[in-house]
Amino acid sequence: MEPEQEFVRAGRLPGGVVSAVGYHAVRPGQAGARPLHRGLPSPYLTLIFSLGGPVTSGLTPDQARGADAISTDIVVGGLHHSPAYVVQPELETGIQLAVHPLAARALLGLPAAELTGQLVTAGTDVLGRRAADLRSALIEAPSWEARFAALGGYLEKRLAAHGDRPRPRPEVAEAWAWLARHRGAGTLRGLAAHVALSERRLSTLFRAETGATPKQAARLMRFDHVKAVLARATAAGAAPDLARTAAACGYYDHSHLVRDFHQYTGVSPSAWLAEECRNIQAGGHLNGGG
Repeated sequence: MEPEQEFVRAGRLPGGVVSAVGYHAVRPGQAGARPLHRGLPSPYLTLIFSLGGPVTSGLTPDQARGADAISTDIVVGGLHHSPAYVVQPELETGIQLAVHPLAARALLGLPAAELTGQLVTAGTDVLGRRAADLRSALIEAPSWEARFAALGGYLEKRLAAHGDRPRPRPEVAEAWAWLARHRGAGTLRGLAAHVALSERRLSTLFRAETGATPKQAARLMRFDHVKAVLARATAAGAAPDLARTAAACGYYDHSHLVRDFHQYTGVSPSAWLAEECRNIQAGGHLNGGG
């Protein structure tokens, strides 16, 4: 029996949700092998509701497969700068959301910076017991449409109940928007001038809110963009031109693209594409707006 994968993209959801993808995978005969998936860094926070067993992960393959692996049914993850290794069970179903870091206060009740320093946080520790109730409702829902509707209602209630939470400083919000418009290109000097702050002051405020410096966020955005470009080319059956793609996506040269791939995936671009080919062909690269 061949492995089966299904990815279903939700429509627009509230609360700074950039994208939401429902997934269902059946991998016969893999119970003992414990294969791993690379969870890659991105410029978005991660929120996962697993509708089967818990999500089991680690900072290294050994940790993910070992006694000190991190397992939770609801995953909340901040910005990170190296891959997470996630065990792939024979059967898995869930919904993964990419959440804008500047929406963390309104949606999660804390700035995104408070999620740094650990791989993932148990969702109920951040969202409370109602998140567990939502997970139960998602499991029982008869369709993806019903699941996304329940999720949207939950997010709306959280936003309405906490409308008085402080918002990120406007300079930080505009700095993030500027970086996003430039897809991670541009200089810190130009960014600081744009928001009328010194480079040091901007970096301090930006990191306190998001958990990353402007330079780190820019690299994440640039990598997220180039990864999506390469994935789309692979999905279309084309052989990606790495040198041309590097230039088009704002990298100084091909070697800088390869450097970022090694940091963020642990392997070269071609090795990552070969490893993820089936996932890409099935549409699994869509989360995060890729």
